[in-house]
Amino acid sequence: MDKSMFAVERRGTGINIDNIEAFVYVIHCGSFNKAAEALYLSQPSVTARIQSLERELDCRLFDRQGKQVQITEEGKRFLPYAQQLITTYRKGKLHVHRQRQLPEELRIGCTVSVSNYVIPDLLPQLKQRFPDVHYKIVTGTTDDIVGKVLGKEVDIGFVRNVSHPQLHSAKWYEDPITLYAYAEHPFVGAKRITIEQIAEQPLVFFECGALDWMRIHRMFESLDKPPNIQIQTDNSEMAKKLVIGKAGISFLPGLTVRQELAQGKLVPLKVPETEGIALQTNIIVSPGEHGRVLSAIVDIGHQLVSP
Repeated sequence: MDKSMFAVERRGTGINIDNIEAFVYVIHCGSFNKAAEALYLSQPSVTARIQSLERELDCRLFDRQGKQVQITEEGKRFLPYAQQLITTYRKGKLHVHRQRQLPEELRIGCTVSVSNYVIPDLLPQLKQRFPDVHYKIVTGTTDDIVGKVLGKEVDIGFVRNVSHPQLHSAKWYEDPITLYAYAEHPFVGAKRITIEQIAEQPLVFFECGALDWMRIHRMFESLDKPPNIQIQTDNSEMAKKLVIGKAGISFLPGLTVRQELAQGKLVPLKVPETEGIALQTNIIVSPGEHGRVLSAIVDIGHQLVSP
């Protein structure tokens, strides 16, 4: 038999990890276009990989209706095996190409709030534990950082609560959202503050886009008139300074106001309706990487976020 023919036959019946990866991404992202963006491929390339996999398996994995795709029963049965194949492949690759335990440079990606309120306390302690490691910090949105970890542009990411089939994601801390006022505000010292009273006050509304902020909005839904939101901002530093300047009161994450609380510039107001509302920050990495550094970050994190 001709050797080239034998090679073609082997390719036709072998497992193609790229095709399987495209299949998992389409399911996770919900569309071929979004999967292509996540994989840094063109949409036709993802389509070609899915078609190739369907030929290898001799079945249809998706039903296509215009731009909408629906996984078939065959696709549902194949999905857990596809996920297991990718996980096994990546673990094997890491084992074969085992990196040194500590890199010369650790690249950290994080949201702006983490860079402002956590990294300045985290890095000095990391430097004490790993003095020979150099650090590079980049900031961005959660989606930006997820993309950079996937693209190997950063090693470790600090992001909002997120999951991804190709990343290990673990909760690092939860930051309670509380109502804060300046020290001379009439609410300070009050035994009970109602939602109606809060709604009448000038509000500086900080919102970072996380789903937890929807719960703050819902607190006011039962009222006859909307809350008195006079200023809206996506910048916690601005919101904090406006409250100190007596422009209003504001719901803020606890980590953003630690210094002002210690100085007596801001005062937390007890509002039972906000109990349990918090912003969650996760650590994301490629599976199996940077174990020692991750353990150190988790250990240091318990100290940083404790009251």
